[in-house]
Amino acid sequence: MDTVKIGIIGTGWIAEKMAITLMGMKGVEAYAVASRQLQTARDFAEKWGFTRAYGSYEEMLADEKVELVYIATPHSHHYEHARMSLLHDKAVLCEKAFTSNARQAEELLNLAKEKNLFITEAIWTRYMPLSQTINEIIASDIIGRPMTLSANLGYPIGNRERLRQPALSGGALLDLGVYTLNFASMIFGTEIENIASTCIKTDTGVDAQNSITLIFKDGKIAVLHSTMLSMTDRQGIISGEKGHIIVENINNPQRVTVVTEDYQTIAVYNCPPQITGYEYQVYASIDALKNRWLESPFMPHAETLRIMRLMDNLRKEWGVRYPSDE
Repeated sequence: MDTVKIGIIGTGWIAEKMAITLMGMKGVEAYAVASRQLQTARDFAEKWGFTRAYGSYEEMLADEKVELVYIATPHSHHYEHARMSLLHDKAVLCEKAFTSNARQAEELLNLAKEKNLFITEAIWTRYMPLSQTINEIIASDIIGRPMTLSANLGYPIGNRERLRQPALSGGALLDLGVYTLNFASMIFGTEIENIASTCIKTDTGVDAQNSITLIFKDGKIAVLHSTMLSMTDRQGIISGEKGHIIVENINNPQRVTVVTEDYQTIAVYNCPPQITGYEYQVYASIDALKNRWLESPFMPHAETLRIMRLMDNLRKEWGVRYPSDE
């Protein structure tokens, strides 16, 4: 497996970001792209240097040369397109949120296991080197035992149709809140004892912004906020009795600053050079394929399913329903 041929389902902006990524990577070929309109796929392929363009997803999946499929369609379509890929015996890298709900996620993971195929969630922050650095800093005990955490992520993107419509699994939670939940999970783990939350909904019935407080069994507290109505500082702050850590942009960490108990900066870790940040999830997927793993150690299936169930429960509490929930 010297060069892995990658196919992309979808031609939107996130597909373009992946195309830019593949152009700068080694050991991969931007091989195929599929759209519901052949001309759209051809335009995309010509712009980004893809070898093949297909006017249907099934046609691309029937191409035996495609080794890894990246799902870049809206949340509401992830289940359908990932399932279709698995049924064509393709390994899958599926954009976050993995599916619209936990039931769909569980069905996909079971199907992948049944067919002995690799599948993983493309929650890029899980795969980034700086995310690993944060845990190493905490393990060094330089800030003492971390007990509180805050994280926020927000952009003024509430006018986008895919985020406004329940039929497209819209809302801030699946698009942005998934990052804050993953940030808290990467730092504090999985032993959540209680959750308190609230949200403000749009006139279409999805969450426009939300606040989530996670209380862990060992007394740790994580306070999370996501919004599609305003631009936030995107910071994550992890605090212990001997200092705190400031993470700039939890969506793609650019700098990690360590501050002592007397508020003096003692260390700064900058993001290593990157193409877009997407390359790490692709390389992790390639490693898994080479090792014949069915999941990535960076984002285990159990974590994907746990986060999906967590978001299901939050939406249920808020009264945010998708057609796929029925």
